[in-house]
Amino acid sequence: MNKLILTATLATTLLAAPAFAAELGAAQVQAKLRAAGYTQVHELERDDGLWEADVSRADGSFEEVIVDPATGEIFDPRSNRALLDAGQVLALAEKAGLRQIESFERDGATWKLEARNARNQRVEVRMSGHDGRVLSSKREGWWD
Repeated sequence: MNKLILTATLATTLLAAPAFAAELGAAQVQAKLRAAGYTQVHELERDDGLWEADVSRADGSFEEVIVDPATGEIFDPRSNRALLDAGQVLALAEKAGLRQIESFERDGATWKLEARNARNQRVEVRMSGHDGRVLSSKREGWWD
């Protein structure tokens, strides 16, 4: 009887546990880009936790876009979505707990920052250029 109760408890726990979404792989990202209307994906690589793709559009123009592997969101600087300016990004970075921002630059429809996080660790951060949310954060060194 105890084994039956234990088995039922384990099954309930496993079924109730939240499922973690798998990140998109290269083939899925290419399919997502084609579905979004890009005619060709020339290069696709993973950098700073995000996918970077060199793509062509139907009009023949070429662009680098960023794809969030968790959500599949495409960050294209030529999309119709509004982009935040530097002041807005810096304010949102502070709200996200970043301080001592040493450098920041716009990279397409994202922003790259080098700063210190709430634990005073040096980090490289990529933020959405549309809403300022942190897309990736990578610690710069183990010695901090």
